[in-house]
Amino acid sequence: MIYLKTDEEIELMRVSNLLVGKTLGEISKWIAPGITTLKLDKIANEFIHDNGGTPGFLGYGGFPFTLCISVNEVVVHGFPSNYTLREGDIVSVDCGAVVDGYNGDSAYTFAVGEIDLKVKDLLETTKASLYLGIEQAVEGNRIGHIGNAIQEYCEKRGYSVVREMTGHGIGRKLHEEPSVPNYGRRGVGPLLKNGMCLAIEPMINMGSRNIIIERDGWTCRTKDRKPSAHFEHTVAIRNGKADILSSFEFIEGESKQ
Repeated sequence: MIYLKTDEEIELMRVSNLLVGKTLGEISKWIAPGITTLKLDKIANEFIHDNGGTPGFLGYGGFPFTLCISVNEVVVHGFPSNYTLREGDIVSVDCGAVVDGYNGDSAYTFAVGEIDLKVKDLLETTKASLYLGIEQAVEGNRIGHIGNAIQEYCEKRGYSVVREMTGHGIGRKLHEEPSVPNYGRRGVGPLLKNGMCLAIEPMINMGSRNIIIERDGWTCRTKDRKPSAHFEHTVAIRNGKADILSSFEFIEGESKQ
């Protein structure tokens, strides 16, 4: 069942997504060599509560933290820990928040200090592919248009697309129908309609697309241990375009990304 949202519901979702954007902006101030990923999780938890929300991930399906923090070869769903960030690391921070019963969801991959130019290109490519996917999220297209735009752009640049993990519908539940793969063919998949809200989130690897789930049952990493990048926006399909409900402005005002 795909739930179409009213304009009023979409505006409620904008509030929760802006809180996610502000939380990621707060986290961006702290990302530097020497900080533990567990400290970042604590900062996010406090910030979300202080700003009238509740963490969307904490307890979801048993997930034990506020943030998914995925360093270097970890693709998604990494656990915050006592790992200390180091110069040259990349770190994907995926954040969810609930306000007035509606979910927000967004992710950003940060550079820790100076990073290798090849890794920087991976980040730039992944982020650009997100916006190319978003451009296809309009009424009358199909889910395959989104994945095809992401896949073609990234694969032409020599990167691979994770298949097992996808974007998703979002609303009162964090994960709703439909799934939003980052690969596919134009004209295939569910028809996009006004009122659909989607979390679009390319997960792009420097090496092969193959992944492994660690023994904790959550942490997803590349099989070849090469770096992976992840960017995510929540969008609403309305008025002939994709309305981006989340925001990177609070991050990019604070960092050099």
